[in-house]
Amino acid sequence: MDLATGAMGSLLPKLVELLKDEYKLKESVKEGVKSLEKEMKSMQAALRKVAEVPHDQLEEQVKLWAGEVRELSFDMEDTVDKFLVRVDEESESSTKSNKLKQLMKKMAGLFTKGKARHEIADAIKDINKQVQEVADRRARYNVDNIVARPEVVTLDPRLRALYMEVTDLVGISGKRDQELMNLLSGGDDMSKTTLKIVSVVGFGGLGKTTLVKTVYDKIKEDFHCRAFVSVGRNGTAKKVLVDILLALKIYESHFTIFNETQLIDEVRERLKNKRYLIVIDDIWDEKLWTVINWAFSKGNNFGSRLITTTRIVSVSKLCCSSANDEVYQMEPLSDDDSKMLFHKRIFSQESGCPREFEEVSRDILKKCGGVPLAIITIASILASDKKINSLDEWKVLLESIGRGLTKDHSVEEMLRILSFSYYDLPSHLRTCLLYLSMFPEDHKIMKAQLIWMWIAERFIQCEDAQSSLYEIGQNYFNELVNRSLIQPVYSSDDGLANACRVHDSVLDLICSLSVEEKFVTIVNGSCDTMSCQGIIRRLSIQNVRKEEDQTRPLRPESIAQVRSIATFASPAIDLLPSLSNFAVLRVLHLDGYIGSLGYHLNPGELGSLLHLRYLHLCGTGFDKLLEEIGKLQFLQVLDLPEHTRLPSTVIKLTRLMYLRIGRGSWNYDPPDGIGNLTSLEVLGRISVSSVSIVKELGNMVKLRELKISFDDLWLDLEEAFVESLGKMPKIQRVEIVAGDEDSSTPSMNLLGERWVPPGCLQEFAMFDDALFDTLPTWIRRNPSHLSQLFKLDISLYEVRQEDLDNLGRLPALGVLELSCSYARKRMLHIGGDGFRCLTSFYLYFGVDGNIVFQPGAMPKAEHVDVTAHWAVVKEEASGNNGADWFDPGIGMGNLPSLRKVKVRVDSHKMTVGEAKQAKAALENALRAHPNRPLFCVEFRWSIKEGAHDDDLC
Repeated sequence: MDLATGAMGSLLPKLVELLKDEYKLKESVKEGVKSLEKEMKSMQAALRKVAEVPHDQLEEQVKLWAGEVRELSFDMEDTVDKFLVRVDEESESSTKSNKLKQLMKKMAGLFTKGKARHEIADAIKDINKQVQEVADRRARYNVDNIVARPEVVTLDPRLRALYMEVTDLVGISGKRDQELMNLLSGGDDMSKTTLKIVSVVGFGGLGKTTLVKTVYDKIKEDFHCRAFVSVGRNGTAKKVLVDILLALKIYESHFTIFNETQLIDEVRERLKNKRYLIVIDDIWDEKLWTVINWAFSKGNNFGSRLITTTRIVSVSKLCCSSANDEVYQMEPLSDDDSKMLFHKRIFSQESGCPREFEEVSRDILKKCGGVPLAIITIASILASDKKINSLDEWKVLLESIGRGLTKDHSVEEMLRILSFSYYDLPSHLRTCLLYLSMFPEDHKIMKAQLIWMWIAERFIQCEDAQSSLYEIGQNYFNELVNRSLIQPVYSSDDGLANACRVHDSVLDLICSLSVEEKFVTIVNGSCDTMSCQGIIRRLSIQNVRKEEDQTRPLRPESIAQVRSIATFASPAIDLLPSLSNFAVLRVLHLDGYIGSLGYHLNPGELGSLLHLRYLHLCGTGFDKLLEEIGKLQFLQVLDLPEHTRLPSTVIKLTRLMYLRIGRGSWNYDPPDGIGNLTSLEVLGRISVSSVSIVKELGNMVKLRELKISFDDLWLDLEEAFVESLGKMPKIQRVEIVAGDEDSSTPSMNLLGERWVPPGCLQEFAMFDDALFDTLPTWIRRNPSHLSQLFKLDISLYEVRQEDLDNLGRLPALGVLELSCSYARKRMLHIGGDGFRCLTSFYLYFGVDGNIVFQPGAMPKAEHVDVTAHWAVVKEEASGNNGADWFDPGIGMGNLPSLRKVKVRVDSHKMTVGEAKQAKAALENALRAHPNRPLFCVEFRWSIKEGAHDDDLC
């Protein structure tokens, strides 16, 4: 389904469904359905043509007609869905009888005498009449043809490097970060003890946040405590203050009920006698800053630093009211830097810009005005098909851009540039992009969560039974990243894009388009949004301030056709009437209540949402589901807070594809019959102590992701688990937690020996005390078979040199976390012929052991985290003609891509003096690395030497 065609994409298959014999509709009704299907297909094609024309270029009559057809499609789908739900309910009630004759009798009369049949017949007749009236007004409109789009999309591998390059250009290795750092460190002697504020100001897209984040990461280790918080256009002082406390790792439930004065006092108290670094990003309101500023004492703050960013000059001046403070005016990129960024996105680094494109390239860059966001956006259009577009296409694009980005026209022209990218999208991706207006400004949107919401909304459809809807959704996500319309957020653990954010300027565009298309209704506390007229289809409640009487409860007549609700603020639930009023709700995403939700929401009301596909209650404090949940026969996604206890009726949800309870694990076995959920693709994290339950997991042949916990593991249970895991041919991610403080270390050798993972396995991880005695047979036997294995996190009792060599032959391995209790050869070597794709390497030696990186080792490794034993280095060196044993010896300089290093050294066989020498030598080696990586070196030493931590700090 896409925005242009409303509910057409999901409606048409349902019309075909109605024609099946099992529904026993009269021939006259079937003829009506066939007529509807034919006419709606024709309208669907016409709507797609209309969608190719920018909204502001359409005649008003065309807009009205398109809107009328879309609304009609929603009404039709709701009507059909109500009928199908009624059928499902009556079928369910019939199956409760144990008498076969009664069952057959009821089923025979269900569709010939049932009330549902008469209702659908009347509805089809009425809808046909409406459709005919709309069709009569359609013939006069002419629209352009649709351009075909590729079906499969992968994330552009150049993008991660590109975003690093953007960072470089706005600060890392250029002059900007040095200028900002000079402002932070400079000044008179007073600035060394008192608080200094630096405000970075400039219009949207210049890279203010990127620059400040870069500087923050560089200097944060010099401060006792630090915080980086975002405000946004609709931010509140209370939220900012709470976010500061959370960023300072202060978690108190009562913060949510504190008023601003209490929170200000709390922040001041927590920062007292501390040297702190705090960034407050994207401030729009002078009054808001005035309140926030009270939280920071202007007395002796040990040289603390506060950085703000804003688009508004008056706000930046207000932030810097003291003589010691500084305003930093963000300037656009230079011509050379703009050209470098633009060409790097389109052309390979080796070939550069062809001569025939140089002139038009210069002209395009002039109109981008040195704004990184505009440059990347335009470049992404020209590189969207992963090939160089023709010179004529470049010239057409050039002519389409207006006067260019200047201070007078920055917002207008930025939106114009971004709109090119929007209309360059295929219609289904436009819908997916506009759906992001459901999320608040600066919100970190988890990729998996977003894709499952798209699926529940029927934005993603697939006729190929072999394809996964989720995998198609990943293609959609990747394409939006490739086109620079969403900004990827890369996980610090594995370097993968597992979330995204929407740049403020892009959000401005999609929110304005959503309003025009009546796609999403947003309540954000900034105005009385509820006074809007008309039907609400999707409702997003953001940053509502309960103390302000600006928003009124929703009117029942405006919400009867709401399909999606997403809330992101604590008082938002008070705006919602009883859930039973949302008769056709498909998506319910409730977040941000921290315990208050349970007092407002009647759990029994969830059972009335018979159309529901997606239910997310994480972060709400809601921890109880009633038996009524079993009525939600269409439910596909169930995402619940930790410790939620599932009722036995959950096994009736046979369409369920995703089931997760918080980030932790269940503390009880799931109900018997969990194996009925054969449509599940994601299950986590399930705690199991029953062999029968583990055996039922073998029925889940579609499972792609399994997170499972064993408090106690014995032979029969492990055998059942290995057998069930072997029945999952599509499994891609496996996470196992086994053992606790009171149990012995559970061996997973059976899993290491008998399981043969499918070639599609991407991640395998074991946590807590679970370990293999040696490297699993399925890695030793044929590493090349695991061609997609990207992340591996395992614990071994013994690691050998040949084990490292086998791991190095895994062709796609990007993240390796290896913990070993014992190393037969205490100094292991990583050579230059393995680990060609590895970007993150974590190694922990439980007893004496160390690692050496030889020349050519791990050419892509950026993050290295090693826990080793320095005595091994000392002993090896002592047998080498008295070489300096405290030399780092582990070859960090041989890792060309290094960016972040953490080394923990157990130096229990060294004196404090020797440890200091070794620590200094390692730090000097890391400082000498050409990439100047961020590093942290920690030494642990023998207690009998009488040393303390401070001795080596």
